[in-house]
Amino acid sequence: MHRPILVPRRRLALLSAALTLLLASLHGSVASSFVLPTTATRNGPFGIHSKLGAEVAAMETSPTSTAPEVPHIDPSALQQLVEYASSYSAANGLQVETKGGGGYVTAPISLLPQSYPKAQFEKAQTLAAPFNELVDRIGRDGDFLKETLRDVRGVDEYTGKLLEMYEEIYLGERKGMEWGKHARAADRLGIQRSDYMLHQTGTQGDEYALKQVELNTIASSFAGLAATVAKLHGFLTKRLEGELAKFLGENERAVLGSSGGGGSGAGVPVSPALTRLPAAVSVAYERYKERFCSDYSTTRPVVLFVVQPNETNTVDQRMLEFALWNEHQMPVVRMSLAQIHDAVSMDEATGRLTFDGGADEGKMEVAVVYYRAGYAPTDYPSGYNNQDGSGVEWLARERLERGSAAKCPSLGYHLAGTKKVQQELARAGAVERFFPEKGGEEKAAQLRTAFAGLFSLGDDANEQDIKAVKEVLFHEGEGQYVLKPQREGGGYNYYGKDLSDKLKENCTITDDGGTVKLSPALSEFILMERLFPPRQTAILLRNGNVEGSGLTISELGCFGAIVASGEGEIVHNEYAGFLLRTKFSGVDEGGVASGFATLSSPYLC
Repeated sequence: MHRPILVPRRRLALLSAALTLLLASLHGSVASSFVLPTTATRNGPFGIHSKLGAEVAAMETSPTSTAPEVPHIDPSALQQLVEYASSYSAANGLQVETKGGGGYVTAPISLLPQSYPKAQFEKAQTLAAPFNELVDRIGRDGDFLKETLRDVRGVDEYTGKLLEMYEEIYLGERKGMEWGKHARAADRLGIQRSDYMLHQTGTQGDEYALKQVELNTIASSFAGLAATVAKLHGFLTKRLEGELAKFLGENERAVLGSSGGGGSGAGVPVSPALTRLPAAVSVAYERYKERFCSDYSTTRPVVLFVVQPNETNTVDQRMLEFALWNEHQMPVVRMSLAQIHDAVSMDEATGRLTFDGGADEGKMEVAVVYYRAGYAPTDYPSGYNNQDGSGVEWLARERLERGSAAKCPSLGYHLAGTKKVQQELARAGAVERFFPEKGGEEKAAQLRTAFAGLFSLGDDANEQDIKAVKEVLFHEGEGQYVLKPQREGGGYNYYGKDLSDKLKENCTITDDGGTVKLSPALSEFILMERLFPPRQTAILLRNGNVEGSGLTISELGCFGAIVASGEGEIVHNEYAGFLLRTKFSGVDEGGVASGFATLSSPYLC
């Protein structure tokens, strides 16, 4: 029987290693989304989870490199920056676990922050709460989810399984209303991250709009490490202010044009992630205790972290765990889905989720379920067959979902983050459907300003969608779009010629090119407008050395936290922190080139 992990397996090693990132080409087309690696073959959160294990393994054997010359930074100042970054990372836990659990190395970071327009950063902050509310309303609208994902479920077994479970537990289909009664009454906890890129809108090259790349509703990670990177960058830019003035000024001009470079920027903001995310979990936790624990004053249930076996991004997760205890005295237990299948049981009468904590702890009860796994098919290696009991990971997911504990996310919230839902929301009237109340139109219009062009490739494809496909097939428009499947994050998207070839393989075209028929196999994809953010110089580090310097692009992620009752009352809803990811501008997300981004932070200007 699998045993839950009740305590850390080892102390964080204070290694003065620094950082990860493969040296990439400094030229080429700009990608519209990218990911920091983690442990699954999915995407990172940086989408959060892609291939950090392989990246870390490469770091351990990477040869020492000679630091290149960086424009506007003296070599001695550069060396001082690297020494500060390495020491700060070791002293403050800015690390990831090595593959196989042998130790820790400094996380992949950019040595300095990236210039970012203050107005657009603040806009992203203000969008967090309305996007949280939108996710909650979508997650409760079974008709919308079923209709939107109708084609996807036929070609994507993973999304189909999520939708099937949602129908049975929340809509009462096939198994009756009793099956999901505890889940429907349970609170819903959302820790979301909306990812944005600046997109060039003006002809002068210095006018940018904030456009959403994707909305992550499950396992939105790196909040802890990103908050630490921002503190590092705040320290470096103040400690070496004179030495860095010209470098930061040039990057400011790259973003703001002739109006930038004056040095009057607001600097690096502080991310409140490690206070606001625990605060949201605490709201759900305390509400569970009040509703379900008879001895409210002394009972201490646990927060269950659902994690991957052999996870390498443990430090980021532990940061949240430690904050939950230090600020709110909430104990965390970590288990994989397989361990949960063996250890956690549900009381059919009350919906209480419990497990044996051993001789010292006795029977333990789960108040909040927080997923840092379960977002990709690879998290369910036993398969999809629940009837014979072989699909143990899906059985564990189902058991947790049916319980009275607050889920982060619930199945509805999880499905609300799929790419197909994102594309459907871009259609006229779709967002407005979820804000029918007085003042709702203004809220919907606010959200729409962040939407990029999104196009369906399913049976519901309209004339505008087909027009986008024709631009790729007949007018060399492959550089203007990205082909994205339902999978979270990087390593699965198609760009350029690969995109064009994928469409050609799955489209039937008449002799005159006037009619294009889409194959059903394309239903699991959406076509997205490619975004073109400003390029600016960055210094990327790996293994304690400057790996490279060159033109880069960045993607801003804003965290939001929401707690809502089973009946739909929102009891907590706020912006909850940020991260910035930076990568060389010639790197596409997809294939073996995914996961080449680093953690960074914005330097507001």
